[in-house]
Amino acid sequence: MSKGVECMWMRGGTSKGAYFVADALPSDESDRDAFLLRVMGSPDNRQIDGMGGADPLASKVAVVSSSDREDADVEYLFLQVFVDQAIVTDAQNCGNILAGVGPFAIERGLVDAVEGETDVRIFMRNTGQIAVAKVQVKDGEVVYEGDARIDGVPGYSAPVPITFKDTAGSSCGALLPTGNVVDVVDGIELTLIDNGMPCVVMRASDLGIQGTESREELEANEALRAKLESIRLQVGPMMNLGDVTEKSVPKMTMVSEPTAGGAISTRTFIPHRCHASIGVLGAVSVATAAVLHGAPANALVSYEDSSRMTLDVEHPTGRMTVVLDKDESGNIATAALLRTARKLFDGNVFVHKNGL
Repeated sequence: MSKGVECMWMRGGTSKGAYFVADALPSDESDRDAFLLRVMGSPDNRQIDGMGGADPLASKVAVVSSSDREDADVEYLFLQVFVDQAIVTDAQNCGNILAGVGPFAIERGLVDAVEGETDVRIFMRNTGQIAVAKVQVKDGEVVYEGDARIDGVPGYSAPVPITFKDTAGSSCGALLPTGNVVDVVDGIELTLIDNGMPCVVMRASDLGIQGTESREELEANEALRAKLESIRLQVGPMMNLGDVTEKSVPKMTMVSEPTAGGAISTRTFIPHRCHASIGVLGAVSVATAAVLHGAPANALVSYEDSSRMTLDVEHPTGRMTVVLDKDESGNIATAALLRTARKLFDGNVFVHKNGL
């Protein structure tokens, strides 16, 4: 494919990547994946021959289309393009890239702009859940400038509040796929949880770290990485994810007591590199694990137990606020977060026949 393909590059939350209308991409999945690998320049650690940012957080794709569903305006498929391997996977959602889907849908005319604020109902195809993004609009155009700030992103932007519904068991079939609040693998107590993102939540101290180390320090800890991967491969089938050798889930989150006024501190591998922050839906899953009585994280978390709980999840570059609402049975019913987005460029992206 040598002709340019219409593409918008956007920052969504603390990630960035390529946003495409579905019809712009090859209909055949293998052809689509080959195209996206060339777009990003993978596999190559620098992604020098493509648009990727040499980091999993900047090698992401949103595929957006109109929806015929009564409960959704658009459908969103998230694809993670690996940096150093020829792999494109749809095994997970991305709540950060999700933050750009509403603005993108309005920009591309998939959703009519409503002056002031436009609700964009998004069906997340990866997991079959609905998210509602509120996008600010002025004079019929998306507003990107504002006074909202999120950790991990410099400056201020227009707020994009996102409410998630029915996220429990999105990929694993149940909030706790094993039915247990605590499982033990390789002698480590774990909570295997999926409230929008499959996560393994464990105490940092049990892995021989404090949980306050830098991303670089943790990535250089070969013994830690080997331990995490051993656990990850074993829990894949336990979480109904099958063989996860070439999958980007589950995320591996080590928790410790908060140090910056939040509810709990986190360090997350996604799965082989330490996250510079924490994924949106990963934060939801970790916050949910932290409020489960008896869970490894519960003894470390600082929060007020009520029908509506606000937890600031600390990560290497700041905090992410998660609001959890319980239903009448005391179960987590909805989760909401504040994100921002920014349009970076809009135009055509090119690949060549002699690409990888």
